[in-house]
Amino acid sequence: MTDRDALPLPDYDHLSIPTLVHRIRSLEEPDVEALLRHERAHGDRLPVVEVLHDRLDQLRAGAEPSGGDARGYTPERPEMTPGGSKVTPETSPRPDIPPTESDEAKPPIRG
Repeated sequence: MTDRDALPLPDYDHLSIPTLVHRIRSLEEPDVEALLRHERAHGDRLPVVEVLHDRLDQLRAGAEPSGGDARGYTPERPEMTPGGSKVTPETSPRPDIPPTESDEAKPPIRG
């Protein structure tokens, strides 16, 4: 298990800033501190550090974590369907576009 696996937000390193702002609202102070330590040790991205600092200041000033599950669905990680694509020859579009006169007048492409 890596230290990323222990973070309170799944796939933390791939969250956009707006998503991060939204997702950290449900975290307690120790969880935000853990994200800040991780960020400083790895990416140390200034906008992310500022967002985490701002949320810590809010929590220390008495803000309460919002409800919700910080580990819930993330649009950044689309759910994969088992078995891959549902496209089959029967469901894919057919090339029913007939050639035009201008297509027929063109010399064939030789590779």
